[in-house]
Amino acid sequence: MTQPPSTPAQVVPRFTVHQRITVMVNRYEVRAVAPDGGEGPLLAFAQQKRMKLKEEVVFYADESRSRPLFSFRARQRLDVHAQHDVLDEHGAVLGSFRKVFGASLLRSTWELRVPGLEAVGRERRPVLAVLRRVWELIPYLGDVWVPFVFHFDFVDTATGAPVLVSERRKAIRDRYDVSVPDPRIDFRVAAAMAVALDALQSR
Repeated sequence: MTQPPSTPAQVVPRFTVHQRITVMVNRYEVRAVAPDGGEGPLLAFAQQKRMKLKEEVVFYADESRSRPLFSFRARQRLDVHAQHDVLDEHGAVLGSFRKVFGASLLRSTWELRVPGLEAVGRERRPVLAVLRRVWELIPYLGDVWVPFVFHFDFVDTATGAPVLVSERRKAIRDRYDVSVPDPRIDFRVAAAMAVALDALQSR
């Protein structure tokens, strides 16, 4: 059962996620959107360590990684469809998400939970979802470059209303525009889910 957040909810209706790839880790910049639509200040800097028994991504205040802000962590070891908890800087649970195995065979599907809300997110275009899976089977190419621009739409399972949207831009490195029309979704949960859609998507 999800524990109530230990700190007040943080609401950020729009932000962007930029991926950086290095040899041993994946890194992500989470930035606000400026009033003119351009890039705003850095909100969080995330780092995913590879080859860990339990998947974990920590979000820091800046690139120095001296101050952790929040994180997400798998509950089970070596389970690509494990439940992941989003934790604040003190370790309290803010929400959770997981990839739905059966539904994701043809079209990636995620479940997202926060206090007072359960949502499901799917790839927007089923045909592209199938084409992407075929591409990922090609040796080497499927690991280093995906030419398809895919988007995810999360809706409230009770009402069908949109709660979170992640849209991938055309770029050499993955870059996403994220909107969060539902204020019940804490920014930390939204950012964790947005990064997970990239970091865990091919698993």
